[in-house]
Amino acid sequence: MMTAPFSTLDEFSALLDDQPMPDAAVIEAAMARNNVLTKPPAALGRLEDIAIWYAGWRGEVAPKIAAPQVLVFAGNHGVVAQGVSAFPAEVTAQMVGNFAAGGAAINQLCEVAGASLEVIALDLETPTQDFTTGPAMSGEELVEALQTGWNAVDISADILVTGEMGIGNTTSAAAIATALFGGQAVDWAGRGTGVDVTGYGRKLDVIEKGVALHAVSSGLDVLRCLGGREIAAMAGAIARARSLRIPVILDGFICTAAAACLFKANPSALDHCVAGHLSDENAHGRLLEKLGKRPLLDLGLRLGEGSGGALAINIVKAALACHSGMATFDQAGVSEGE
Repeated sequence: MMTAPFSTLDEFSALLDDQPMPDAAVIEAAMARNNVLTKPPAALGRLEDIAIWYAGWRGEVAPKIAAPQVLVFAGNHGVVAQGVSAFPAEVTAQMVGNFAAGGAAINQLCEVAGASLEVIALDLETPTQDFTTGPAMSGEELVEALQTGWNAVDISADILVTGEMGIGNTTSAAAIATALFGGQAVDWAGRGTGVDVTGYGRKLDVIEKGVALHAVSSGLDVLRCLGGREIAAMAGAIARARSLRIPVILDGFICTAAAACLFKANPSALDHCVAGHLSDENAHGRLLEKLGKRPLLDLGLRLGEGSGGALAINIVKAALACHSGMATFDQAGVSEGE
C-alpha cells in the first residue's frame, strides 16, 4: 500500500480539488450498449444507471466486479463519558475481537458478497477528547486518521465499502450533521444503539454544546472538532478510492456523516459514491438528501459495521451482470421494437 501523499490538512484539502473524473467516452459507449440490450428501454430501472455510472469510473464499457473490499474502522469517543450511549466504551474493542473471530454480521455479509474484510482499530486505548470541552482531535490526529483510511484501500479493489465501530459515534455523526447543515440536535440525533429517554436528552444536550463551542463550518474543521478517528479514517478511504477511480458504496448514518465532510470541502468529492441503503437511524434520509444520494436499499438496518453497504455490493454486481452479460438485439437475433 502507498503512503498517503499528504501530511497536512491543507495538502489533503488541495488533493480533494484535484481528483480524477469518470471517463466520458466510456460512459457514452456504455449508454450505447445499454440501448441495444435485449430489453425494453429503461426496463431495468436504476440497475441501468448503476451499471453506466460504474463503467465510467472504472473505464470499462462492460465491467464486472471481481475484488470488492470492505474496510471497518474502529475508534473510541471521549464524549461517551457523558452517558450518551447505552453501551460502555469497552464494547468497541470487544466487537473488534468479534469481527476478527468472524462472528459479526459484517463477516457474514462479506462472505455472501465475495468481499475481503479488514478491520482497523485506531488507538482504542486513547479516546478522542470530549468535544464539549475542546476539539475532538488535533490537526495532527485528524491527519493521522485520514492517512490510516487512505493507506488501507487496496489498489486492486474494484469497489469499496467503508464501515465503522465506535460506541458514541452516532452522537459524533449527529453533531457533524448539525454543524454542516444547520438545525437543532433533535433534527439529526436518534437513539443510536437504544439509549433511554434520559440518555437521549443528554445526547441532545451534548450535541448542542459541542456545536455551539466549535463555531466552524468547513468540512475538515467540523471533522476535526466533532468527529472521531474512525469517522476520519472513512473519509480518508473514500478520498483514496476516488484517486484510484474505485467506486464506493456508502453505508449508514455515520459513514454518510464522514462523506458529508468531504462533500462540504468539495461538492464533487462524492461523485464516485452511491448510497448503499437507508438506515433506520433518525436522520439518515435527510443527510442523504443533502448529499443528493438516493439509497439502493431500505431494509430498516441500523447496525453500522458497513453492513448495509456490503449488502448493496450484490445490487451493483447484479446491475453489471445484466449490463455486461446480456446479449444485444443483433447477437440474440431479436427484432428491436419500434
